[in-house]
Amino acid sequence: MAITAANFAALLLVVLIFSPGNSEAFSRQISRSEIGHLNKQQKLSHLHFFFHDTIAGPNATALQIIESPLSKSSPTRFGFVAMMDDPLTIGPDPGSTIVGRAQGMYGSADMNKLSLLVAMNFVFTEGKFNGSTLSVLGRNAILSAVRELPILGGTGVFRFARGYAEARTHELSQIKAVVEYNVYVFHY
Repeated sequence: MAITAANFAALLLVVLIFSPGNSEAFSRQISRSEIGHLNKQQKLSHLHFFFHDTIAGPNATALQIIESPLSKSSPTRFGFVAMMDDPLTIGPDPGSTIVGRAQGMYGSADMNKLSLLVAMNFVFTEGKFNGSTLSVLGRNAILSAVRELPILGGTGVFRFARGYAEARTHELSQIKAVVEYNVYVFHY
């Protein structure tokens, strides 16, 4: 059946009537003043804490969830992925005050060097950052003395956050890692 000019006009009219129309319904530009906290002065905060990752034993805080066919034969355990819920403390002692949790996952992402792809949130549970989070996504070459990981954003006090985290291994064994973090973050 051929489409006549009248049928085409009717079809076009139906499409125009029932289409969402202008994209303003989906998105619109806004001013900074519409998001109250963006009118505040931007701050740079330095956070210092220790990350405790335990992969075995009764107090394990990380669990391997994926293993590739190469993981067992690879010197870097390439392809393994672990989920974590690690405590963040004020000092390197696991009994020191807990200020939050590192929740997320990491996996071996380099076939030649021991390096992890890390996707985690620092979830703060104490002090002025209680209830706020920072999101980290990046490469962690764990045998390097100092590693930098980007801070991509956050919630609560850290909305619109950006910055970086420096990680230094404080203690490393077969089942446990204690990592010192110095985090530098811009936020409002």
